[in-house]
Amino acid sequence: MEVRDAHVVHRVRGGGLFGRDRVHALTGADLSVAPGETVGVVGESGCGKSTLVKVLVGIQRPTSGTVSYGGRDLWSMPPAERRSTVGAGTGLVLQDPSTALNPRLTVRRVLRDPLDVHGRGTRAGREDRVRELMSLVGLPGALADALPGQLSGGQRQRVAIARALALDPALVVADEPTSALDVSVRAQVLNLLLELRERLGLAMVFVSHDIRTVRRMSDRVITMYLGRIVEETPADRVTGGARHPYTRALFSATPGLLEPVRPIPLTGPVPSATRPPSGCPFRTRCWRADAVCAGSMPDFSAASHPGHRYRCHHPVEDQPTRDPVRPEPAQEQ
Repeated sequence: MEVRDAHVVHRVRGGGLFGRDRVHALTGADLSVAPGETVGVVGESGCGKSTLVKVLVGIQRPTSGTVSYGGRDLWSMPPAERRSTVGAGTGLVLQDPSTALNPRLTVRRVLRDPLDVHGRGTRAGREDRVRELMSLVGLPGALADALPGQLSGGQRQRVAIARALALDPALVVADEPTSALDVSVRAQVLNLLLELRERLGLAMVFVSHDIRTVRRMSDRVITMYLGRIVEETPADRVTGGARHPYTRALFSATPGLLEPVRPIPLTGPVPSATRPPSGCPFRTRCWRADAVCAGSMPDFSAASHPGHRYRCHHPVEDQPTRDPVRPEPAQEQ
């Protein structure tokens, strides 16, 4: 999957009785996912993660830019071919399995539906595939006739994962797949995703607001802020090697017993996506911001480590403890 210079702009009512505001949900996104690779996407709520997910799985057409799967532009295909390509080639695991699964369909029906829609195999073969999928995600066959409401949260998410794998996709997009689960079952679901990735050779886009979980699950970590990708970091360098202040702040906000990090609190709300700040959108909350940051959005700079790039006029040093005590953030202009 490859996304190039993708923009998503929504028009919403506002700006007076007949006016309309533009919401910049995604701005200039570039992202590629190689076969067998896991790319993590991290950021606060409202940073554009879910919009990026919709673009990747063909639900949202970009306002501009391209989305390619297997080297072909999805939105230049006829609609039927696009649905077939995306439906069979990608799987989607959503945040809350209690709302992602139809409460009136049994587990068997939920897992068989993708096979029926895409006409995969014979009727008997589809039943065999349902049993295979349940075994693959660790669900007992006795639950095949259960409704989602009769399952635990962890079991429902296993059903959602099995449904995403029904058509043998090459790419699975997991959008906050554990945030709606109890802490006691989150590790089980994460371990299941890791096991399936290795066993099936899946490529994966793993989306979360928890940067430590993303680091564990991914080969590369993409940091998003206000609809923009602001840093791309190899997962093994995101702890002490991230250069963008926002990535550092996200990592410092999550507790770590083995790797204590000095907290970097962010002051103030995320700016409005309808009227983003001039220059770098993070500057209104950044302790390193100055007039240069207000004047222009920095281009990507390449770090010394391969595969690491960031957009910041004043990147932090390699060790977070070297960063000075933060003053008050710059005011929005």
